Amino acid sequence: MLCLGLGGLLLLPTLSYGAKIDLKPICPLLEGEWQGSAANPNGESKQVTTSVMCSADQLNLYISVSQGARFSNSETWWFRQRGANIGLVYSDGINTDVHQTFTLYQQDGSFTLLGKGEVKQRPALIRLSFEANEQNHWLWQQSAHFLDDDSDSYTVVRAIGLTPITQTLVK
Repeated sequence: MLCLGLGGLLLLPTLSYGAKIDLKPICPLLEGEWQGSAANPNGESKQVTTSVMCSADQLNLYISVSQGARFSNSETWWFRQRGANIGLVYSDGINTDVHQTFTLYQQDGSFTLLGKGEVKQRPALIRLSFEANEQNHWLWQQSAHFLDDDSDSYTVVRAIGLTPITQTLVK
C-alpha cells in the first residue's frame, strides 16, 4: 500500500477500502454482547466478552472488552462521529487515555477504520477492521503499518473474535 505524507496531510488510497461512511451502518450490526478469543501475534489466546452499545442517533459506538483481556481492568473504545471523521477515545484504566482520529470505510459487508497515531511508541498508520464471517460472527483485527519501517504491509497487533452470546430466557 502506498501512503504519502505531506506535512500534516496524509494521503491514503481509498479504492482498496471501499466507500467512506459514518458510524450509522456499523452500529446496528455490532451492537450487543459478544464472546470469543483475543490474541496478539506473540501471546496466548484469551477468552473475552465484548459489549457494544450505540447511542440513539447511532453516531456514538462504545465497545468494552472484558477485564483481563490485556490488563487487569476492562478496556473501552469510544468512537464518535465528528463531522466527516471518527474520533476515538481508548482507555485501559492504567495508561493515559489515547485520542485518535479515523476515517471509516465499508466494503463488501466489512468495515475498516484508518488513522495515524502511535503503536508501541512507534509512529504508525492504524487499521481497525471488522470483517464479517458466517452467521453474524466478526473478526476485529487491530493492525499497524509502522512509518519507521521500510515494509509495505500491516502487522497484526491483536485480533478479537466476536461471536454473539445467545440469550436464554428463564421461565
